[in-house]
Amino acid sequence: MPDSPPPPVRPRRRILARAARLPVRWLLPAVALLGAAAGGGYAKVNPPQYTATSYIIAVPSGSRADSATALGYAQGYGRVVTELAVLGQAQAQAGVPVAELRRSVQAATSPDAPMIEITATSARPARAAAVANAVSGALTAQANRTRKDTGVALVRLSRALTPTEPSSPSPALTALVGAAAGGLLGGLALLARPRRTAAGDTGRAQLPAPAPAADAQEVL
Repeated sequence: MPDSPPPPVRPRRRILARAARLPVRWLLPAVALLGAAAGGGYAKVNPPQYTATSYIIAVPSGSRADSATALGYAQGYGRVVTELAVLGQAQAQAGVPVAELRRSVQAATSPDAPMIEITATSARPARAAAVANAVSGALTAQANRTRKDTGVALVRLSRALTPTEPSSPSPALTALVGAAAGGLLGGLALLARPRRTAAGDTGRAQLPAPAPAADAQEVL
């Protein structure tokens, strides 16, 4: 009968076998350089992002409201910043669709102060500031329509200014992070790399053969 063909080599074993033949001194720098190039390319493909922030404060406007009431309303208003009632009014002033506003606007509140932080992110600095101001103005107008009933009014503490520097990581930073990640992966690859021995073995552990029955009886 003809000899059966050898079993196919698995891709993982083939890759490890090729890695075993590479010089060890070149593996780690090559992977780190590849990671740095990938990080720098990612920063070049993705445009820089700019962030602008506007602050609103809740204040008591009636005799039946106090600072604790203002704090509670501030946290409640912070949860409705990205709702349609607010963004629908802000889109006319910002010139941005509601769907884009919902993706680019975030709100945060403080558990200790009746303050609402509205942050907008955009690839254009002027648009980031315009969106943050439009949303903060829409929220203030919506809340102040019912201040006679709630006893709390919203006052814009500060308008968002046009950012001068991007808030996203710079290409140098992303390249550095990519190089660190590549070096880490290269180190892990070196640990998983098959080791050579003098006899050409890849270092696979050998299990001891079972003892013969006669030897087992002598032991007993």
